[in-house]
Amino acid sequence: MTLEYAKTSPLWWEAVPAGPTRRPPAEDLSADVVIVGAGFTGLWSAYYLKRLAPELRVVVLERDHVGFGASGRNGGWCHPEYPLGLATLAYRHGKEAALRFQHAAMDAVHEIARVCEAEAIDCHFALGGRLLVARSPLQAQRAAADVAEQHALGVSPDDLRYLSAIEARALSGLTKVQGASYLSCAAALQPALLVHGLARTAERLGVEIYEGVTVTTLAPGGAHFRSATYRGRATAASTLRATEGYTKAFKGERRTLIPLYSLMIATEPLNGATLEAVGLERREVFADYGHMVIYGQRTHDGRIALGGRGAPYHFGSGIKQAHDRDDVVHGHLARLLVELFPALKGVRISHRWGGPLGVPRDWRPSVSYGPTSGLGHAGGYVGDGVALANLAGRTLAELVLGRTSERTDLPWVQHAWRPWEPEPLRYLGVNAGLWLTRSADREESRTGKESARARLGDWIRGKRG
Repeated sequence: MTLEYAKTSPLWWEAVPAGPTRRPPAEDLSADVVIVGAGFTGLWSAYYLKRLAPELRVVVLERDHVGFGASGRNGGWCHPEYPLGLATLAYRHGKEAALRFQHAAMDAVHEIARVCEAEAIDCHFALGGRLLVARSPLQAQRAAADVAEQHALGVSPDDLRYLSAIEARALSGLTKVQGASYLSCAAALQPALLVHGLARTAERLGVEIYEGVTVTTLAPGGAHFRSATYRGRATAASTLRATEGYTKAFKGERRTLIPLYSLMIATEPLNGATLEAVGLERREVFADYGHMVIYGQRTHDGRIALGGRGAPYHFGSGIKQAHDRDDVVHGHLARLLVELFPALKGVRISHRWGGPLGVPRDWRPSVSYGPTSGLGHAGGYVGDGVALANLAGRTLAELVLGRTSERTDLPWVQHAWRPWEPEPLRYLGVNAGLWLTRSADREESRTGKESARARLGDWIRGKRG
């Protein structure tokens, strides 16, 4: 497989308008709520604010264009995953709180489906489930233990079950399959179509979206902004930050969330015989039980899109367009794709891309709002934000309006992040953690035994249970 002819922009963007289509403001703004960031979190917040309180004036300010960040670049996994796992949530907040969060996150998956149907948003949503395959005897043990642990925490066997090797192989053409876990509440979708459809829906409800607007300061009472043609202020009773991996741009937030890059490739559309060999007929999203994160889906138009972590953290939380491409990581993904699906040997890679996701120091996402200051934020999804951003946006809207619900007392509400270490400690520590993860997989492949390096990496991230 060669990357030579691959386009270096996200596959998903080819189905949506290229670049900004909405003008920046030409005057100062006055609103009830100002939201910074037109990705999933910001747009879901705007959508629910207008659904719950149509009289509000809601303004969204976006530096680039709708879905420019992770919302328009991700792997299209819509699943109810807490970044550190349900057991960690139970360890920190108790079994009952963890299970409530799990049910709320699962409901968010179905809520996205409901909204898409009600608002005529065609994002190729396919509730095919999530397949986590075990590709070694050790991974099979890990899969069985994972399922047993979640059942003990209260997850229903109807929602999550262990599959034998035969059952797992019947779903996909993945190689070396020794078993798998299958989560029914998970969907594949086209993320750029979802975020752009959500933006259009919000605008129909009266939300004002401005693109090409750089917010320079956030404070109680609103935000200052600039565009190519105007510098001004947006005043509001509530100001919400929904900037995820780009949060470092704001004063005092440089160490709040770090941008970690995740990269993806996509094949050209596959022919019928190749698709039959690949399987995943219900468009199950897939990954494995290795320590280095990978994620994939069979797209609506018959491609395989595969992503993975492993790109280095860049000093000073650097974000550059050049970081969207990494020949080493993209090359690894191309080789891995053929290893996973031998039927794809010789298939052309049509696209390769990447982008930063937001990672808090404790790897725990948060939804927070101060009624006195009027300041709020949500994010820190660590790459699991497609469904969680819906839950976060819905919750943030309720908090702004002073309402209580089954969502407003979930364990991530008002969670305060500790700051990341200053440089160069941050650079050294994060990249050392990435090395631990990569080397753990190599060690387990060589020895067939659980890696102590993996356990150390889990401990550093705060994974418990």
